[in-house]
Amino acid sequence: MQNTKLDFTISRLGECRFLSPMSTMHFADEEERVLYDNDPRVVARYLRAGGTPPSLEKAGPRKMIFFDPSDLRCGIVTCGGLCPGLNDVIRAIVMSLFYNYRVRSVYGFPYGYEGLSPRHNHHPVKLSVEMVAKIHEQGGTILGSSRGQQDVSEMVDTLVRMKIGILFIIGGDGTLRGGDAIAREVQRRGLEISVIGVPKTIDNDISFVERSFGFETAVSEAGKSILVAHAEATGARNGVGLVKLMGRESGFIAAFSALAYNDVNYCLVPEVAFTLERFLKRLEERLDKKGHAVVVVGEGAGQDLMEKTLERDPSGNIRLGDIGSFLRDRITAHFKNSGKEINLKYIDPSYTIRSVPANAHDSAYCLLLGQNAVHAGMAGRTNMVVVDWGIGFTHVPIPMAVSRRKRIDPDGWLWDAVLASTGQPREI
Repeated sequence: MQNTKLDFTISRLGECRFLSPMSTMHFADEEERVLYDNDPRVVARYLRAGGTPPSLEKAGPRKMIFFDPSDLRCGIVTCGGLCPGLNDVIRAIVMSLFYNYRVRSVYGFPYGYEGLSPRHNHHPVKLSVEMVAKIHEQGGTILGSSRGQQDVSEMVDTLVRMKIGILFIIGGDGTLRGGDAIAREVQRRGLEISVIGVPKTIDNDISFVERSFGFETAVSEAGKSILVAHAEATGARNGVGLVKLMGRESGFIAAFSALAYNDVNYCLVPEVAFTLERFLKRLEERLDKKGHAVVVVGEGAGQDLMEKTLERDPSGNIRLGDIGSFLRDRITAHFKNSGKEINLKYIDPSYTIRSVPANAHDSAYCLLLGQNAVHAGMAGRTNMVVVDWGIGFTHVPIPMAVSRRKRIDPDGWLWDAVLASTGQPREI
C-alpha cells in the first residue's frame, strides 16, 4: 500500500489552552509517532524514495488539554451486538474522567444512538463512580444497545442541548460510521464537540486495529464448546462435533479457536471458499481413518452454497444463511444416503459467548482503551478511535478504521498456522 493512501491525520478541535490536572503523569509528546509498518525493509524503501514512512499518532495523556474539566459534560453510547468488556470500557471512561480529570458530569445514553434521538423517548442516565464501581463483574452493557441508523441532525441537537463536550462511542463498523457522520455534522456547524470511538467488534474485523476488546474472551469461551464437541465426537462411533462460531465476514474467532483448542479437524471461514462435495468427501475419509471429527465453522462461511436473500438487519447488513444448520442437515443426509451411520452433535454458543463478562486480560485491555479514549478527548482530538497497534496505543481516524474490513489472508501466516494445526488440505 502506498503512503498516499495511508492518511492517519487526526482531526483536532483547536488549541489546547488548559494545563492537565494529571500532574504526576508521564505525558505523551505531541510529535510522538508509532510506525505503521515495523519491517526495516519497508521503512528503507520509503526513505530511499525521499518519503516519510506512514506512522500513527501515539495515544496517552497530554500536558495541555483542550477542555476545561470544571465545565465539561461527557456522554457515552454503546451500540451493536453485545460483547465481553462493554461494561469495563464504560467503567474505565467514567473512572478516568472523574479521578484523572475531575469531570463530574458524565451521561449514559440508553440503547445506543437511539438515546440521542428524542423520538425514542429514552432518558440519559447520569453516571457516577459509585454506579459503575462493580459493573465490570457482569456481562452486557448497563446502558443497553441497539442497531440501526438515527437522524444525525437530531443527535447533534441533543448533544448541543445537553452541552456535551465529548461523546464516547463504543461499537463496531456501523457505530463508527455513525460517529463519523456526527463528527462531520459537528464540524459543519462549527461546534466544539469531540467524538471519540472505542472499537468494539467481537469478530476482530476493524481495519488498523490489532485486536478489539472481547475477542480474547470470545476465543476462550468458544473453546469450551470445542472441548464439548470433541468429547461428544470421540464418545461415539463415527462421531462428528459441529460448532458454529461468530464471524460474518472475518473468521478470526474460528481460526484462533482452532489454534488454541487444536482438537479441531476442519476450520471453515468466510475468507476461504469450499465446496460441499469436497468437504463431505474429506469428512468421510476422516471418519474412515480416525472414527471421529470436529468441525468449526464461522457464521459467514459457505454463503455461496445457500439460497440468497435480500433481507437486511437493522444495521443494513444482508441477513446470512445459517451455515451451521445447513451443514448439519447436509452432513446427516450425505451419510444417510451412503448407508453409513454417524453421530452428529451441533453446537451454536454465539449468544452465551457474547454476553459473558470479560476475562482478566480483556478487562485490563478495556481499562487501557477507556483511559486512552479519555486522554484523546480531553486533548481535543475528534473523529478518531483508540487502538492497540501491537507496540502501543495509537490514534486512528474513523474514516480509516471503516475504510475496509479486516479479514484473514488465505495466503498469510495465520491461515497457514490453522492448516498446520488442523491438518486439513488447503482446498476443501
